[in-house]
Amino acid sequence: MTAVVLSIGSNLGDRLAALQSVVDGLGSAVRAVSAVYETDPWGGVDQDPFLNAVVSADDPELDPHGWLQRAHQLEDAAQRVRLQRWGPRTLDVDLITCHGPDGEITVRDDALTLPHPYAHARAFVLVPWLAVDPQATLTVDGRTRSAADLLGGLDEAERAAVRRTELVLRAR
Repeated sequence: MTAVVLSIGSNLGDRLAALQSVVDGLGSAVRAVSAVYETDPWGGVDQDPFLNAVVSADDPELDPHGWLQRAHQLEDAAQRVRLQRWGPRTLDVDLITCHGPDGEITVRDDALTLPHPYAHARAFVLVPWLAVDPQATLTVDGRTRSAADLLGGLDEAERAAVRRTELVLRAR
């Protein structure tokens, strides 16, 4: 079995419906869903704000590449088009970390890098993740770090750009 933490985001179309499509698409694999946060765009591209959340899930049939394939299927179903790096999108599903029976799984190949190489620097990942798992950890540069410590090390403006909304995603 593998457990995964997914960061999901949308800033085009019906943003909440796009996020809900991930929760619905994962079905009984979902273990926890964060609140929904509105966040300023990251990466320097001028665009509308995102809705972001974190979903934790597990599935005995999926390895990390299986989770990546599933993430791409969910993006495709939301008509995700990859025109510009860090640009606007109907749905973004990123694998943040994956764990198997022996702990955190590390992957470094042409298709996938785990843990996610930028998660430690993104408040829009860390804030909702900590909301569903206050003990969350992430390996950064070969060292396991508390997600809370990583968040605390980010610039205050980065943290302030992540605003909790009243919107709710529902696991079925």
